[in-house]
Amino acid sequence: MAGTMNDKLHLTPEDQFPEDLENVSDQELQVLDSQVQRQLDHEMVVDGESDRETEFRHYELDEEFSDRDKR
Repeated sequence: MAGTMNDKLHLTPEDQFPEDLENVSDQELQVLDSQVQRQLDHEMVVDGESDRETEFRHYELDEEFSDRDKR
């Protein structure tokens, strides 16, 4: 995931997103979470609602964090 994903503050719905979050390191997962949260905030301010893909990614990240907390 080096390069473009870590260089961006937002992760737009068009940007690449890992298919399997289990294979993502804790640090990279935190970066993804931050990017998705910033994108959600941006969409709410600019569009008045969030994109379905961004919402889905946010949910997937929350689930992965929850799963990791249980381990």
